[in-house]
Amino acid sequence: MAALTFSHIGITVPDLEKAVEFYSKAFGLYVLMEPTEILHDESAIGQMCDDVFGEGWGSFRIAHLSMGDGVGIELFEFPKTVEEERPFEYWRRGLFHFCVQDEDLEGRIKVIEDLGGRQRMSQVRKYYPGEKPYRMVYMEDPFGNIFELYSHSYELTYSAGAYD
Repeated sequence: MAALTFSHIGITVPDLEKAVEFYSKAFGLYVLMEPTEILHDESAIGQMCDDVFGEGWGSFRIAHLSMGDGVGIELFEFPKTVEEERPFEYWRRGLFHFCVQDEDLEGRIKVIEDLGGRQRMSQVRKYYPGEKPYRMVYMEDPFGNIFELYSHSYELTYSAGAYD
């Protein structure tokens, strides 16, 4: 079987409009579908949501954005979603970050911070100081969701000789 390609990631946020503004401007994403309310009903999407969320989910709001390579970001706002400070429990099972790529990390960091995000690390780090120009940094969106920025592709960063 051929290797799969990445389609999208779903992120739950407490303020959908603010999230659409942040991700579209911070990452340069295309807005495919503006914030839209989804209701529990007999429609195809209603039935899909029953399968995922179980009976009684009621409603939620969603927006669809796309990166330059076609990978999507789905943003969700549920009625029970609240703005809250949560501890960074990286050891818990499940996703704790996703990663996007920009050769100009410092420029991208400034845009992200200007839009309410923040840098989690004290500085941009180099994977192979003095050998390769590969850099990385962990960031947060305005809601505390964690993501990473790479200067180069995942393949280049971890290809043969990465840990020589």
